[in-house]
Amino acid sequence: MNRMTIRTRLTLVYGALVLVAGLALLGITYLLVYARLQDSVVFAGTREGSAPPPDLLAEPKFVAQIQGDVKNSALQAFLTQGGVALGVVLVAAVAFSWLIAGRLLQPLHRVTETARRIAAAPDRGLHERIALAGPYDEVKELADTFDGMLARLDKSFDGQRRFIANASHELRTPLTLNRTLLEVATDPATASPELVQLGRTLLAVNDRHERLIEGLLLLARSERPVTERAYVDLADVVGHVAGQLPTGSVKVEAVAHEAPTIGNAVLLERVVHNLVENGVRHNLPEHGWVRAESGTRPDGTVFVRVTNSGPVVPRYEIPNLFEPFRRLGAERAKAPGAGLGLSIVRAVALAHGGGVQADPRDGGGLIVTVILPTAALGSEYPT
Repeated sequence: MNRMTIRTRLTLVYGALVLVAGLALLGITYLLVYARLQDSVVFAGTREGSAPPPDLLAEPKFVAQIQGDVKNSALQAFLTQGGVALGVVLVAAVAFSWLIAGRLLQPLHRVTETARRIAAAPDRGLHERIALAGPYDEVKELADTFDGMLARLDKSFDGQRRFIANASHELRTPLTLNRTLLEVATDPATASPELVQLGRTLLAVNDRHERLIEGLLLLARSERPVTERAYVDLADVVGHVAGQLPTGSVKVEAVAHEAPTIGNAVLLERVVHNLVENGVRHNLPEHGWVRAESGTRPDGTVFVRVTNSGPVVPRYEIPNLFEPFRRLGAERAKAPGAGLGLSIVRAVALAHGGGVQADPRDGGGLIVTVILPTAALGSEYPT
């Protein structure tokens, strides 16, 4: 596979053109000098303006030999000095070609860097534009076309998020009304046992739909840029969530070390809540445990890590767990919830300039780590 860059290929092309042109010029000049020497006689050992000795003129063979030696010497000197000059010009031409090619390709590097930043920040970087200045040439046409594509994608993603938020908001009212009507209709004091049982089933279905709507609203909110930021110590969030969340028979352990960051406190609490709740929900039926930790990494970023016992999770299935409505296996499909927990975690982490990673735990379960920029650094963590 040819791995030469465009800059290298352009330099080689320019250098080859200079070499061909130089060789052609050297050849033409050689022919002209050769023809000129063919028409003149120069005698070695004579001074300028003096006539050759008469006895030499009487020897035609000797004259021809001297003429040939002079021509060969002149042509050899011409080729030697011309070759050296051509080599110097070729080296200079290659160096200048390398610099000029790099200068001409600089706008393409800008396009590549912008595309790389956008690719590293999923749809959150679609608001960025190249905005290349300069004359309208092929490179500017490419940059403007790329900007137009980004604008359409940005508009499409924004419209999708607004639709989800609006639709979810409109669905909350009828669901709330349904819950109220079901609670009134299934009052044990006035309803039959069969109606009460039916009402409880319908209330469970309605409650699942309400959680789904709340999850969609939170996901749509999480995918927007975070505008309200404040100092948050993740250690306080971990301790609060671990102490307030119902865990049933699952043992929850909190190891909260100082982890200061800047962000939206409500969204960051939702991250920890979803991780711990997910760890409790998808756990062993007996002797299950969840460990929630927070702290500072050696590179200065802060983290929240939640580890749980549970069924074995294949590594190739982990990326699917962060997609909306995706669960692992038939057992998880029967679990309560809307399937948006880890999707919301990832969206909130990205909105705060952080990232999330998950790894299977030896013996079963998951290790999910959210990494965020520290409040001291104030810089974004590369995702």
